[in-house]
Amino acid sequence: MQYSIVQKSQLEGALRLDAEYYQPEYLELNSKLKSQKSKSISELVSDIRYGLYVEPEYLEKGVNFIRALNLLNFWIDGEILKIDERKVPPAYRLKAGDVLIVRSGANTGCVGLVYPRFEGATFGSYTIRLRFNKINPFFAAIFLNTKYGLLQTQRLQTGMAQPNLNIPNIKEIKIPLFSERIQNEIEKICLEIEKEREKSENFYSQAENLLLEELGLKDFKIEDELSYIVNLSKIKSAHRADAEYFQPKYDKIEKILSKFKQQRLEDVSSLISYGTVPTSPYVEDGVPYVKGENLRNCFIDYSKLVYLDRESTRKLPKKFYLKEGDIIISQMGTVGQAGLVTKDEDGWLFASFTIRVRLKDEVKSILDPLFVTLYIQNISRPYYLLRRIAQASVRQNTDLPTIKDLRIPILPKPTQQKIANLVQKSHEARKKAKQLLEEAKRKVEELIKK
Repeated sequence: MQYSIVQKSQLEGALRLDAEYYQPEYLELNSKLKSQKSKSISELVSDIRYGLYVEPEYLEKGVNFIRALNLLNFWIDGEILKIDERKVPPAYRLKAGDVLIVRSGANTGCVGLVYPRFEGATFGSYTIRLRFNKINPFFAAIFLNTKYGLLQTQRLQTGMAQPNLNIPNIKEIKIPLFSERIQNEIEKICLEIEKEREKSENFYSQAENLLLEELGLKDFKIEDELSYIVNLSKIKSAHRADAEYFQPKYDKIEKILSKFKQQRLEDVSSLISYGTVPTSPYVEDGVPYVKGENLRNCFIDYSKLVYLDRESTRKLPKKFYLKEGDIIISQMGTVGQAGLVTKDEDGWLFASFTIRVRLKDEVKSILDPLFVTLYIQNISRPYYLLRRIAQASVRQNTDLPTIKDLRIPILPKPTQQKIANLVQKSHEARKKAKQLLEEAKRKVEELIKK
């Protein structure tokens, strides 16, 4: 049993009666920050505001629109949507050094830093923008990502079913005031993080472009046609009547890809199967459990990784455990996102709404697993999987028969390896950026401990 002794004056000052707010770790943190020089966020910012409540659009041009789901890795990440410039008041334009906090949803409390490349962008209603003017914003962003910052945001969250943060609560968060020299050291690490992240994006973009070039799709303009004629026989054979399925662009893509020798995924795989349902509530330390939202840039992203109790998973069949070289494909929601399993993820579990593909050992001499992963995510996803998604479901989803029938073009092995090497370099740079982030957080945490 765990309990805390709380002074009546503390209850009156906080206006909170829930026991969670007075957990010993929170009280210890509060005491630690009080013992050194610190200020509340309200004293360190020139502006703090909620984001815009507007619907993002899939526009080619417009203002970058940063959503809560883009703030998982400290830097702004993932697919960036755009909105019409006319919908963005000047006060909602981001500046380099702005800090964004997710105020509601699954990743409440996640913090992201705005680097120069996103200057002029805007931000959504599930985020709060902080503009620091009396402390180095790089240092402030790193502190908010440390356990001392995260504990404060966790403590200040309200709501049971849907945790959320509001501006009055965020203003209470205390940030320690270290010397300018220390703050500048943290800023230097943050700038190195951005360099590595840019390298990662450049390598990945090179891999995507090379893949398109080798497939003959580099200059192919894919446009939806407003009207077209489809034979009744095609409708009957497809067992589909929705107009989108028969868009001419799909036939054009298939015609281009038919120039290559292709193999059905089932024919080159020793195992294609669904994952397992959770065997226990999520725990802090257990067997990692990979879901569709963990698949990013052809690998497994650890940002939102959850864990299952080891005892409850012991009797699970071997088929639910991952092996190095497996390819995981998201089956529902983020249909077609794919990730390659490395030796670091060997022995992990994968979720029921994902599908695992294990290539035959003898096939790997003609098919590089990382090339296959990129092909599934960048080509099969938009032109095969999303075309064949189940129409009767509220959420987009695919299934085993569709994955098994997916065809992979057999490019020359050196070409595949060249593409795979670029994806691997992208992954390594991304890992370096995360290591630098951990280094910066560790430095700040050690200073607070001392």
